[in-house]
Amino acid sequence: MKLNKRVALIAAGLFALTAFATPQFRQAIKIIGVGAAVQKFGPDMNKALNRLTKHTDTDARYTKVVPILSVGIGRSSAIGAAQVMGPRYLVDKVKAVASPEAELFGKEIRLRALIPTSNKTISDTFETVDGVGVSGIVDLKI
Repeated sequence: MKLNKRVALIAAGLFALTAFATPQFRQAIKIIGVGAAVQKFGPDMNKALNRLTKHTDTDARYTKVVPILSVGIGRSSAIGAAQVMGPRYLVDKVKAVASPEAELFGKEIRLRALIPTSNKTISDTFETVDGVGVSGIVDLKI
């Protein structure tokens, strides 16, 4: 009898924990999913963007697709993908695009920058890759 109560109590606790953790769990799946999708399908996305823009890669103007990572206080999450373009030796250094955001005049104006970076994870500081720009955005439905 005591064992059944204990099992029921543990099950109820796990059920309650699951209910509270579901939004964070979904967010983690999205972050992991975006990163995995970009890693697996990035070259295909890059080829599709290059066909769309009629661009052919050269050593001087080379492209690749990397994840976009939102930047905020104490958080970093993958929110999409971007194509970056520049000299091949610089594009090879890019691991992600940092996307810091800010608001002006309350919430009337929202600013969002897209900065190629050599970091795979983004915190309040990141290493920019000068000489590389964002040439396309990939919207991922999740």
